[in-house]
Amino acid sequence: MQGISHITFIVRDLDRMAAFLCEGLGAREIYDSAERNYSLSREKFFLLGGVWLAAMEGAPPAERSYQHVAFRVDESDLPAYRQRLEVLGAEVRPPRPRVDGEGLSLYVYDFDNHLFELHTGTLEQRLARYGAPR
Repeated sequence: MQGISHITFIVRDLDRMAAFLCEGLGAREIYDSAERNYSLSREKFFLLGGVWLAAMEGAPPAERSYQHVAFRVDESDLPAYRQRLEVLGAEVRPPRPRVDGEGLSLYVYDFDNHLFELHTGTLEQRLARYGAPR
C-alpha cells in the first residue's frame, strides 16, 4: 500500500461541484471527460492539496452523514475559506465540540450531501492531546 490514489464524489451537477472545489476550496481542475466518457459517466478531475479528486455525474448520497474527507489548512485561512464557501451557497456547519489542543475545523456540505472538513491540527497533535491527562 502506498497511500490514497484518488477520492471520487458522485454529483448531480459537475459544474457546480467544480465551482465548490475550485472557487470554494482552491482546487485546480485538470480534466473534463466532456463527450469522451471512459468511465461510467462524465467526470472531472481536480487537484486539491496534492490529492486527486474526481467528480462523476450520477445519483449522489440521498442523506447526509458525518462521513467526510478532511483537508489540513492553516488556522489563519479558515475565515477566508468560510467566506468563499458561504458566497457559493454551501452550507457551513457549526463546529463539533472540541478539547483544547486538537485543532479547529470548518465543516461544510457541498450541494450533494458530501461533508468536507478543513482542519488545522495534525494526527500527532490529536494523539498527544488525547493521551494527556484530563
